[in-house]
Amino acid sequence: MKLTCPEISCQNQTLTKDGYYFRRSDSKYIQRYKCKLCGKRTSTARLSACFGQNKRTVNHMIEALICSKVSYRRIALILNIDKKTVARKVKFLGIQARAFNANFFKEKYKVKASSIEFDDLITKERTKMLPLTVSAAVDPNTRCILSLEVGKIPAFGHLARESRKKYGYRPNEMPRTLERMFDKIKNFVDENALIKSDMHQLYSNFVEEYFPSADYFQFKSNKGCVAGQGEMKKTIKDPIFYINHTFAMLRDNINRLVRRSWCVTQNIEMLQYHLEIYIKFHNTRLVK
Repeated sequence: MKLTCPEISCQNQTLTKDGYYFRRSDSKYIQRYKCKLCGKRTSTARLSACFGQNKRTVNHMIEALICSKVSYRRIALILNIDKKTVARKVKFLGIQARAFNANFFKEKYKVKASSIEFDDLITKERTKMLPLTVSAAVDPNTRCILSLEVGKIPAFGHLARESRKKYGYRPNEMPRTLERMFDKIKNFVDENALIKSDMHQLYSNFVEEYFPSADYFQFKSNKGCVAGQGEMKKTIKDPIFYINHTFAMLRDNINRLVRRSWCVTQNIEMLQYHLEIYIKFHNTRLVK
């Protein structure tokens, strides 16, 4: 990004140094510049994505804490900031993480992934009568999370009737989340890759559409065990261990995904931002 004159109508792009100013938020001296033609001033602070933020020093701490099972309220208490500030920071960090992840995968997967595992994790929006699905894909060779996409699904089981009675019709967005997931991963997964999943009836259609030449295997889902928030399976050798282990890590590191917790998702968009931050944190700091 190039520093230019802040006056939009000014065609002169020649800036001269015009002293410094002290930025109290992070105790740094920032270079100021002046336009020779119109006299408008600007500074190198405009080149930062954090331009205009007064609490930029807590960004890296919020990113680490939000991926370590810490709630908004507790983060606000630890960092001595307002809970609303934490929410705004999560949205900002989520947008930044989304851009980072896109560039990260382009660099890491210049040689495309030779195998993937994918599945869906079920969570909730405020109540169990408003379930959500998180479509996920992982690379078992590097343990990197390739995509996490959130969507609404209708309630099922004994809560289905009560959900329709209280909240009305709820759309099934699972096909759309799978479509978004496959759109993201198709550019860095080999067309002849080995693909594994459980036996959900929708999965084979998407694999045939996006990876018609791939070796695709589906496995019957096993009963969950106590460990790993119920995501790990009661079996000697789990054929889709890596995706289930990733789900166990998601539930243990993101407070709103814990099965029994006071912390729940109030806004689907914020859950998506949270997951984008976790993808960045997981791929850069938890796996190598």
